[in-house]
Formats: sequence, structure tokens, C-alpha cells
Amino acid sequence: MNSEAAQRFIERTHDRSLTIGIIGLGYVGLPLVLAALRKGFSVIGFDIDRNRVALINSGQSDIKHIPSQPIAEGISSGRFAATTDFDRLSEPDALLIAVPTPLTRHREPDMSYVVKTAEAIAPRLQRSQLIVLESTTYPGTTDQVMRPILEGVSGLASGQDFFLAYSPEREDPGNPSFGTSDIPKVVGGDGPDALAMADALYGALVVRTVPVSSPATAEAVKLTENIFRAVNIALVNELKQVYSAMDIDIWEVIEAAKTKPFGFMPFYPGPGLGGHCIPIDPFYLTWKAREYDITTRFIELAGQVNSHMPYLVVNRLAELVDTQRHKNFSDSRILVLGIAYKKNIDDMRESPALKLIELIEKRGAHVEFHDPHVPVIRPTREYPELTGKKGIPVLDAEALAGFDAVLIATDHDIVDYGLLVEHAQLIVDTRNACARHGISGANVFKA
Repeated sequence: MNSEAAQRFIERTHDRSLTIGIIGLGYVGLPLVLAALRKGFSVIGFDIDRNRVALINSGQSDIKHIPSQPIAEGISSGRFAATTDFDRLSEPDALLIAVPTPLTRHREPDMSYVVKTAEAIAPRLQRSQLIVLESTTYPGTTDQVMRPILEGVSGLASGQDFFLAYSPEREDPGNPSFGTSDIPKVVGGDGPDALAMADALYGALVVRTVPVSSPATAEAVKLTENIFRAVNIALVNELKQVYSAMDIDIWEVIEAAKTKPFGFMPFYPGPGLGGHCIPIDPFYLTWKAREYDITTRFIELAGQVNSHMPYLVVNRLAELVDTQRHKNFSDSRILVLGIAYKKNIDDMRESPALKLIELIEKRGAHVEFHDPHVPVIRPTREYPELTGKKGIPVLDAEALAGFDAVLIATDHDIVDYGLLVEHAQLIVDTRNACARHGISGANVFKA
């Protein structure tokens, strides 16, 4: 570390006199706000959603698994405020960027949110500010996308006048064991001063940091973590198809296999991938690899297997409606249980349940849904026609009697699976939810 600015920044992380700006107050940014507040920092939160900002400034969370109380306490203490005024980007000592990085319809990186954020920061960039990108992206984004915009507009130089780093978010929404501060943070800086500053800042926020040699390395770490999960989920999804043909229960196989104390890690099949990371991140590397004339065949094959799962599930559902209910699928009424991409949260980003609804409707069946955490389907880029669709508010015997089949897409713990098995005419379980809750019945079939 060479500069006095870096040394002063690090000292201010120790005495908590820094102000931290967090851009994007969603599933990544809001937990980061609370982590910084808990550690004694002042925080300014930035978001383009005026309704979200107003709700946060009233002391409320718009994300179900994130409590409102610490937000309200931060507001009342004067150490936290949310704003849509991006002119205030000049105020914080550090800016942490947690904006979406989705895919286009052609499965290529959509960097528009990152680019627009960099363009918003650049004319307001201050000397000695630390800028950290947290959004998942391909290796080279920090150096090749962020830095040219920041330097070109501001006239300042990274590593001398301001400092630039990358530290991938590792949020697992709703995980009761690992919150933001409990998860080690990988940090890569554009130069030694940027690395030292980012390492000091995150060292004050989380249990420990893992410094790496460059932003590109840190970007690759995040992709590697999620590609690892994607290919292993694809493996068990494929095994499920093979073992099902042999009349072998894949969930029983996995439960037995995971008793091996080494050399095995359990992954579980499902109706498709969900969440912002696993369905998307592998394609970021696939896209970037083409620049080097490399075809990521293994990663792409895993993507094909996982993407095909909703089609297999709906085929299985239609087959069971025919054989068990003796009814044409196009004349049937289907209840999809669960819209969130994983249990016990309200996060529906990239949820396979949305694809399942689309496929069922395309085959002519009538579809309703119930999700205790998602009463209404929020706007999505991929399924605009589902926006505003309301779920059945109460799942009781009377409601269940009106459907030919219930398709379990998300295994929320709050659901009464005993009631479900008792009153549903047919259950197609993609999550092994009934068995895990100790419930069985002749009307329950796995898919």
C-alpha cells in the first residue's frame, strides 16, 4: 500500500467514520445495508425504485425475510437514509454496487444496469473514493467495462485518484445459518491500494476476507461457485430420469449416498433452476469463453439438462392426470404450489414455477397457484403476461377439491402437507416435500 489516501481510508474503517453508499437495495443490497449498520457505519442507499425508497425510509422492508426493525432503527438513528437522488453519489467514501446482471433473450450478458450505474457515478466520482462492484459478472467486467467509463468521464485514474475493486455477493436469501456478515468475502482490487482498502472495508463487515490477485480472479471465483452447483444439479436431474425409469427413488439414493463422510456432496433434483445466480451465471462464462475460441460444452450441456426439467415435469403431470384422473389435460384444473424459487422466502427471480405455469397454460389446462410468501406474481422480463396474477389466499379442503392435480414446485415448510395429501385428488411432487414431512398417500407421485 502506497498512498496516504488509502491509509486514511483504512484508519476510518477502524473508527467507523466512513460513510458507505450502496447502490441497489434489493436482495443483495439491503442485507449489505443492515450489515454495515450493525458494524457502526453510516449508510446511504441508492435505488431507482421510488416506491421502494419511500417504503425503506418509512422504516419498512419490502423483502419478506429481511426484518423491518433494523431498517427503522437505522433511519431513526440518522445513520441510514435511502434516496433516488444520484447526485448524492459524491457523498459516500465507498460505493458498493449491487445491481442486476440478467441475460438477454439470446442468453448473453445484459450489462445495462452495470453500465448505467458506472455512468451515474463517473461525473460525480470523488478523489479517494472506493468503488466496488458486487454484481455477478464475467471475468474482465471491472477492468474492461467499469474502469473505462469511470476514468473516461471523470478524468481521474484508477489506483491513483480513485480506487476500484470487485467483491462478489454471496447472499443465500432466507438462509438462517449464514447471513451477510457470516459469509467470507472474496476481494480483488485494481492495484494494491484498492485491494487494501476493499479488504479493510469488508474486513469490518464480515467474518473474514479472502484477498485474491485481481478483480478478474474474484469475478471468476463467483462464476466457479455457481457453475459447480449448476453442473451438479444437472447431474442429479439426469440421474433422476434414469433411476425413475428403473423404479428407483433418487431422493432415497441421495440420502444414503451422503452418509459417506468424504468424496460426496449432496445435490437435489427439482423442476428447474431458480434464483438470480445459478440459472444465469454459467452463461456469462460461456459467452466470454467464445472470445478465446473455447466452447464450454460441459457447462452448456448442464444448462440444457436443467432448462429441460420444466418440460419433463409437465409431461409427467399430464400423464398422471390422464392415467390417475382419467381426464384430458386440456380440460383439467391445476394448482401450482409455490412460486418462490426456493422454500420459505418470497424471492421469485428466475423461478421455474413461472415456466411451469406457462407450459401448463399452453397445453390448455387452467392454472392457479398458492404461495404463502408470494400472494401476487410481480413483474418479470420473461413472463409479463403473468404480472399481477393473484394466488389462492387460503389452501384448505374446499380449495383443494376444485383441482384435478396439485403440482408442488416449491416446498415451503409452512404448508400443511397432511391436509394436502388428505384432500387433494392428485399430487405431483417435484421436491420430495411430502416424504420429507413424513406424509405419504396413494395420490402422491414424484416428478
